[in-house]
Amino acid sequence: MTYLQEPPNVRVTGRRIVATLIDSVLFGIFLSVVDVPGRPTGFDLTTLSAKGSLWLALLAVLYYTFLEGLTGRTLGKLLTGIRVVNAETGARPGLLSGFVRTLLRIIDGIAAYLVAMIIVVNSKDRRRLGDMAAKTLVIRA
Repeated sequence: MTYLQEPPNVRVTGRRIVATLIDSVLFGIFLSVVDVPGRPTGFDLTTLSAKGSLWLALLAVLYYTFLEGLTGRTLGKLLTGIRVVNAETGARPGLLSGFVRTLLRIIDGIAAYLVAMIIVVNSKDRRRLGDMAAKTLVIRA
């Protein structure tokens, strides 16, 4: 006996936007509390050193890679009720897929994620470049 399996609900573009904003705010709060070498103090962002930039980039890569790779969710995705899954199996994506998705945020994030939004709303299964390369979907949890 076979059961019909419903296709995953990938129409979560609004939730993705809110999740990204939540993650950005939470990441900013975290960075304001933790002492990152080379991080500017106060509102003077012009003093961010190259060393500080590398630390911030490393923290962002670790945050997205580990949370999305191992759990399928960042804190923003958890709060908005969405998750990242392997497009073929529906399982958690794994660290390699999490890393690939995170690296492509460099391109997807151009112009405050405008590139990602244009690609998501015009692609099959609402995928950004990072999702396509990592073979993942973002679905309702």
